[in-house]
Amino acid sequence: MIIARNLPASKTKLKPLLSLSFLVQSPLTPSKTHNSYCNFYPQNPTKTNFQYFFSSKPTNPNPPKHQTFPSLHLTRDGNYDDATPPATVCPGCGVHMQYTNPKHPGFYKEPSVKDPDYKSDAHLVPISLESEFPGSLKRGFFVEPDSQNPDLDLAENESVLGKRPPVVCARCHSLRHYGKVKDPTVENLLPEFDFYHTVGRRLVSSSGARTVVLLVVDAVDFDGSFPKKVAKLVSDSIEENFTAWKEGKSGNVARIVLVVTKIDLLPSSLSPLGFEQWVRRRAREGGASVIKKVHLVSSVRNWGLKNLAEDVIELAGARGHVWAVGAQNAGKSTLLNAMAKCVGGNERKVSYLTEAPVPGTTLGIVRVEGVLPGQAKLFDTPGLLNPQQITTRLNREEQRLVHISKELKPRTYRIKEGHSVHIGGLMRLDIVELSVDSLYVSVWASPYLPLHMGKTENVSTMVEDHFGRQLQPPIGDKRVKDLGKWVRQEFRVSGNRWDSSSVDVAAAGLGWFGIGLKGEAILGVWTYEGVGVVLRDALIPYRAQSFEVTGFTVSKIVSKADQALNKSLSQSEKKRKRSNQEVAASAELLVSAIHEDANSC
Repeated sequence: MIIARNLPASKTKLKPLLSLSFLVQSPLTPSKTHNSYCNFYPQNPTKTNFQYFFSSKPTNPNPPKHQTFPSLHLTRDGNYDDATPPATVCPGCGVHMQYTNPKHPGFYKEPSVKDPDYKSDAHLVPISLESEFPGSLKRGFFVEPDSQNPDLDLAENESVLGKRPPVVCARCHSLRHYGKVKDPTVENLLPEFDFYHTVGRRLVSSSGARTVVLLVVDAVDFDGSFPKKVAKLVSDSIEENFTAWKEGKSGNVARIVLVVTKIDLLPSSLSPLGFEQWVRRRAREGGASVIKKVHLVSSVRNWGLKNLAEDVIELAGARGHVWAVGAQNAGKSTLLNAMAKCVGGNERKVSYLTEAPVPGTTLGIVRVEGVLPGQAKLFDTPGLLNPQQITTRLNREEQRLVHISKELKPRTYRIKEGHSVHIGGLMRLDIVELSVDSLYVSVWASPYLPLHMGKTENVSTMVEDHFGRQLQPPIGDKRVKDLGKWVRQEFRVSGNRWDSSSVDVAAAGLGWFGIGLKGEAILGVWTYEGVGVVLRDALIPYRAQSFEVTGFTVSKIVSKADQALNKSLSQSEKKRKRSNQEVAASAELLVSAIHEDANSC
């Protein structure tokens, strides 16, 4: 079947239905929702009106009122609806795809199909007779035909095997191959993700398919990544729908599965049982009053994935809907990809989501194929933005310093009253009052963040003299002002042991201070206004074996940079000395030659 545009007969062009059917819409009217369309067809179109459409110009300069144009489908509903053709939605991020305008979201190019014989050497012509080459050379340069190589690369033979990889948008292609978004301004055209409109109302519906909610939380930023509003919304609906179900009414009782990812970043000596109990307490305090299962997993090392997949399949049943919900960069897409590999099955039906350390990688709802059996469905959702996470204010270079990618190790100070500890230029802890002589402060954060410990009376000059320089992030003097106002909170803490931490002071998106003392203390915590800071039970009780000293603790990245700089300076100095020696030697030779000439005369 084909579609023809409404053009004069001489200019009519035919396009495949697959490429245009998802672009043509019914006559457009102003949308009632803010995220249905970018614009609607104007009464008196001008040239500038068509910047919102895929077509660069109207097909008719004076179109009749009944004529329609393909509109820019700026929604984040993805392919939740079965009526949405899978080919119209990017399988990596869930954005609706288009091939017309590279400055609009979802742009893609159809990859060229390679000839199955493109690696064949049949087209090669010998440049010389065999007798001209010795046997030793022939043995070294003999090329085996591809047909004799059993280890053919799958990607290079997909055209032969009929397993071409799914086409993704240009943004996903850039993230997958280069680890960055090529043009971030394109995403600004998309509406903000309205969680309740797109996902929330389906989670709390009293009718429809059975609902399973995967609350995905980052182990090293539990409080900063825990979706409190979603947890409370679903927990309240569970109580209401369960009451209705007992009364004989329609009541779809959702199942909450709490999935804590990235546990490989926590110290290996941490007790799994103690950590699970800690997780359940924090989750209840965060609003998840009814939790069906708790799973501690590592998508990188495949820890706990098999048990998680089995529980999800059992809870979803034959027709259930499973929703993965969590904060940006909590690891949802990586988790679902790892589950897909763990479950296995028909690889041709498994779709793989785009993974990247860039916040907000997933743009729309993505139906993940090949993981759940029967008619059950698994959905990935865009990451929820938590403005209290300090990472939302940092640029990409600063986020790299804060990002935790290896197993955490503590850096511990023994501190007396009247002293302070800085984590980069992002957070400061003041020891205001102590009922004992000293306490222990263990910093749990990225090893790339430099620390500083000194007297509180001297901190007034730290912002002006060291923020943006020795204490990064922020990187540069200008970024210090960009991050906002520096504000203070006060906490009263107590403990009963010297050798372990009793409480944590955690900042969303950054890390935490572990406080160990036998007595009471008043702490002043400084960070940028709006950043979430909480006082909680200690996640990791123990501290480092050796203590840090007063002054700056150079981070690994600064240390490596200093080593490279010193090495470069040392090499330059050696070259300079060698050059001076060569010049001096040349001068001596010249002088001696002059003397010899003078003597000979």
